[in-house]
Amino acid sequence: MFDLSNKVALVTGGNGGIGLAMAKALHSAGATVAIVGRDLRKNDEASLLLSSVNGDPGLALVADTTDERQVAAMVEQVVSHYGRLDIVINNVGTNDRKLPQEYSLAEWNALISINLTTAFLVSQQVFPQLARNGGKILNVGSMLSLFGSAMSAPYAAAKGGVVQLTKSLAQAWAKDGIQVNAILPGWIDTDLTAGAKVQIPELHGRVLARTPAGRWGKPDDLAGAALFLCSPAADFITGVVLPVDGGYSSNG
Repeated sequence: MFDLSNKVALVTGGNGGIGLAMAKALHSAGATVAIVGRDLRKNDEASLLLSSVNGDPGLALVADTTDERQVAAMVEQVVSHYGRLDIVINNVGTNDRKLPQEYSLAEWNALISINLTTAFLVSQQVFPQLARNGGKILNVGSMLSLFGSAMSAPYAAAKGGVVQLTKSLAQAWAKDGIQVNAILPGWIDTDLTAGAKVQIPELHGRVLARTPAGRWGKPDDLAGAALFLCSPAADFITGVVLPVDGGYSSNG
């Protein structure tokens, strides 16, 4: 049920952190994986890591996923190289922590674009390919898809939008054999949350106090959920939003 042999996957933001952990999981299950990132050095490092799993480094592409033309070219490159596309993980995202009154409109628009619009653009571009034989789209939200945040209003708004985008695409494309789901990472130790720990010194203790699992997550904690939702085991699951947060969102 979890065999992804002969499947081709595309993981945006797949050169580090949660994205790389999910790419490794799909790769280990037999999928050919193309990763997308804007940092050439990290792309090369990720390719080496993937090649150590089963000898196939896959493609490592550079693209700005907020740019419609670059997204179209990215998808075309994957399909031209492999002849098909079966699985897409929309993982690109970033944050800039400020109080709401401190954001400029340009900053707001940029964060909405990176954290929400990219998932729409990529999904729209891959639809014709996935509709040929059915496929999977996995969007990466956040626990802030469920909660507000005084210091991350545009990020929280965008990640809330990811949930509704997921459900909308799931309804629209179920008849095409495409399942669209989302995972919501909790507090995971990544480069993104490292900045939050610096900005909010009390954050570490607050996270531990609220998380029943009693620890921060690791990128690899997302691997199993991603593999499940991208595998044949989840063929009758669509429009689902799955928190992967050690119980954080269930606690109060």
